[in-house]
Amino acid sequence: MRRPAFIFCLLVFYVLFQFIWWAFLIIDLNNEIYAHKIENVSLKNLTPEQRIEEIHFLEKKITNRRWMVIGEGGVSLALLFWGTFVMVGAYKKEMLLARQQKNFLLSITHEFKSPLAAIKLYLQTLLRHDLDKEKEHSFINSAISDTDRLNNLVENALLANLIDHKGYSFSKEDINFSALIRLMTHKFQQMPDHGTLSIQIEDGKYIHGDKNALNILINNLLENAWKYSPFDKNISIKVMSVNDKVVLEIGDHGIGIPDKEKQKIFAKFYRVGNEETRRTKGTGLGLFICKYIIDKHDAKIEIKDNQPNGTIIRLDFPAVSSKAN
Repeated sequence: MRRPAFIFCLLVFYVLFQFIWWAFLIIDLNNEIYAHKIENVSLKNLTPEQRIEEIHFLEKKITNRRWMVIGEGGVSLALLFWGTFVMVGAYKKEMLLARQQKNFLLSITHEFKSPLAAIKLYLQTLLRHDLDKEKEHSFINSAISDTDRLNNLVENALLANLIDHKGYSFSKEDINFSALIRLMTHKFQQMPDHGTLSIQIEDGKYIHGDKNALNILINNLLENAWKYSPFDKNISIKVMSVNDKVVLEIGDHGIGIPDKEKQKIFAKFYRVGNEETRRTKGTGLGLFICKYIIDKHDAKIEIKDNQPNGTIIRLDFPAVSSKAN
């Protein structure tokens, strides 16, 4: 992509040079015409007063033409620079999108191949070997976990496409948010190799929302916290009431998010670092989807630094009365 950028810059400089050169030629031509007209005035049979008046008129005329050339040239230059600025900005956006799409393709390929290979290995092992019940149960649970992971990947990809085309419709109802979080955290803890959770959930907290979308939201946030946390560190989950809001806080003790990245992480395909060298799994769609779901539920998200390290994600949802249920 560097060659088109070089050609574009070369073309801009050429146009700029030609524009300045033609402006110089026009002004020089006007000066020559002015000089010839002055000579013609001196050849005419005019009184000194008439000659001075004629010369003054010509000077005014040539000055107006110079300002006309300068004015039109200034506008043209401004348009040229503005157009160049817009084109460079568009080019940078396209380059960024192309890089993010490349990262997405690399990550999605790895994300699909890994669980598929693991499921195949589990099934082949179960088929070829007579394992004890405990080992067999462990392999089946691991295969189910990888299947759930694949299902989440597909759901994220489909939902991201629906978001882009304004095709996702929310079916909202009053939901026992406390019960939903308990169910999601219990399911999360049953998955193999997932760390332990520190849970503090106030009962009876209701919000108005789409249950399927909220499931995707919570699952993505929990998976993110797990991916970026050391295995021996707890992930904290809190649900509480603050004024007229139902607050969900998910905290981890991982690598944290730099301040300059905290607003960028919600962009589609955006991930910190390069996909070819990054160790953590992901597609760059999870937080993009989360932000869309949060906005559609009139909620607010805040990303804070955890102590001594890590990240706390806080969501504030409008509360509804449990009496409606």
